[in-house]
Amino acid sequence: MATAASKLEPKVVPPAEWLNARVELLKKEKELTHLRDELNRQRQELPWEKIEKNYIFESAKGKESLDDLFGGRGQLIVYHFMFGPEWKEGCPSCSMIGDHIDGSVPHLAARDVRLVAVSRAPYAQIEAFQKRMGWKFHWASSFANDFNRDYHVSVTKQEAEAGDTYYNYGMRKFPSDERPGASVFVKDAAGNIFHTYSVFGRGLELALGVYNWLDIAPKGRNEEGLPWPMAWVRHHDKYEPKDLVDTKGPESKTGHNCCAGQ
Repeated sequence: MATAASKLEPKVVPPAEWLNARVELLKKEKELTHLRDELNRQRQELPWEKIEKNYIFESAKGKESLDDLFGGRGQLIVYHFMFGPEWKEGCPSCSMIGDHIDGSVPHLAARDVRLVAVSRAPYAQIEAFQKRMGWKFHWASSFANDFNRDYHVSVTKQEAEAGDTYYNYGMRKFPSDERPGASVFVKDAAGNIFHTYSVFGRGLELALGVYNWLDIAPKGRNEEGLPWPMAWVRHHDKYEPKDLVDTKGPESKTGHNCCAGQ
C-alpha cells in the first residue's frame, strides 16, 4: 500500500514560505466564496413554475400528496434517491448522501425547509433498506405516479439502453434508468406549490460532506485510476478493512455510482 508521502512527494519548505503559499491560495478561496455568493443570489432569483399535477406518494404515513411532503414547512427539497423498483438496495453514492441527511433535518426545519427523499421503488422496499441503513429522514415512494419521470430522474430500461436520454438539461447517455438529482419547491400563502430549482449530476456534490472533507486532505479524492469517480463508495455497512484503499471499486448494478462525469 502506498503511503501519502510516497504518493504525493511533497515540496517541503520553511514555515515562512509555507505561509506565503497558503495566503496566496486563500485569495483564490475567497474569490470562489464570493462567486458562490453571487451564484446563490442568481439562483434565488430564478422564476418559478406552478405545479398543476396532483402527485400521490406512499410513505410511512400512508398516502401523501406533494403538499403533505412539505410537513408544514413553506419550502421543500426533494432528493431524488436512485432506487428502482427492481433494485435490491439503493445506489451506494446516493446512500452516502443519505448518511448526511438526518443531521441536517432539524437545522433545515429551523429555516422553514423540509428535506425528504423520493424513490421509485415501492415503499416496502424503501422501508426495509432505510431500516438497514439506520436512517430516520422522511422517504416516500413515487412508484404509483409520474413524479420521477416528470423531473427527469427515471426513464424506462429500453430508453436507457437505446442511447441518449434527457438528463441534466441536455441529451446524454446515462448507464441506468434511475438518475440522481434534487428538486426544490415552495408554497405561497394561498397553498399554491411552485417548482423553483432542480440540480443533477456533479451539482449534487455540495450535499456530499465527505467529498468536502476529502477536498482539503493531502490526497484529495484520490480517484485517479478508478473505473469511474465514486467507484470506491460502499454502503456504510459494507466497508471492511480491505476496502479502505481500493483500486477497483465495488460491483455496481448501475455501472457506476450517482454523479460521475455528469
